[in-house]
Amino acid sequence: MKIENYIAALLYRYQCVTVPGFGAFLTEIQSAQLHDATNTFFPPKKVVSFNPHLKNNDGLLANHIALQERISYDEAVKTIQTEVAHWTEQLQHRETVSLKDIGSISVNSEWNWVFEPVSSVNYLADSFGLSTVVSPAVKREVFKAQVEELEEKAPIVFTPERRKNYSFLKYAAVFAVLLGCGGVAYHYQHEQQVANETLMAQKAVQEKVQHKIQEATFFIENPLPAVTLNLKENVKKPYHVVAGSFRNEANAQRIFDELKTMGYEPVRLEKNGFGLYPVLYGSYASYAEAQNQMKTIQKTHNKEAWVLIKEL
Repeated sequence: MKIENYIAALLYRYQCVTVPGFGAFLTEIQSAQLHDATNTFFPPKKVVSFNPHLKNNDGLLANHIALQERISYDEAVKTIQTEVAHWTEQLQHRETVSLKDIGSISVNSEWNWVFEPVSSVNYLADSFGLSTVVSPAVKREVFKAQVEELEEKAPIVFTPERRKNYSFLKYAAVFAVLLGCGGVAYHYQHEQQVANETLMAQKAVQEKVQHKIQEATFFIENPLPAVTLNLKENVKKPYHVVAGSFRNEANAQRIFDELKTMGYEPVRLEKNGFGLYPVLYGSYASYAEAQNQMKTIQKTHNKEAWVLIKEL
């Protein structure tokens, strides 16, 4: 069974699809782009990346395969394990693992896994139907005949043949500039005189107002008490550390109570589409904060803790 078909289907709907025991495929939305060199417009898209360190089973892929193939959840898990064993064996022999419509994974000289995504598939549902557009470069041509026709209507010379006949225009332009400078100087001097007179009048009025204020005395009886408003900032926390997902609601409640007793701020989510009740250690505003908390929890309490990216 080629499970990459099911991984590709889930990438349209989810930001993270984990393959248990192998790694996780992550998506990030990229804005529309324009390449100036090729005059090519690219629509918004989801860029796929791979993280080999996220290997915990979150139940998403196994449940999806079980529903599509009409098999049990355990059979789906075994199918994934068989495929993962085959991929791992290929990589150990330095063979490239090609996943249709997703990308390819190979091994470099340092035995690190290198993922190369497929650029021809766009997993962003909002961009469905939008394709890459190549626009021809805009070329502008000016014909001499059209320019000469324009010269007949306006006193502007473009062509060198006629430019020498309009040499008198530069002298007229110099004379006009001199007249303009003289007018501007007179206008500036007049405005400066008016501004000085206005400033003197404003100072006189201001001194009278200050004198009246100094002579007046104000009393306020029974002033109103100060009011303090406590505004709570609404910060989105889309990153969550998951303790586990349980088919039995009673087990989910038991784990929730235990985490609360241990000092965590756990969260219980409603039953999801796969019939599971997720329990969270907590929610965080950044992926780095959630990742650090997950590592701490894995060392001290639960090795199976993992990060869920979802806006609640």
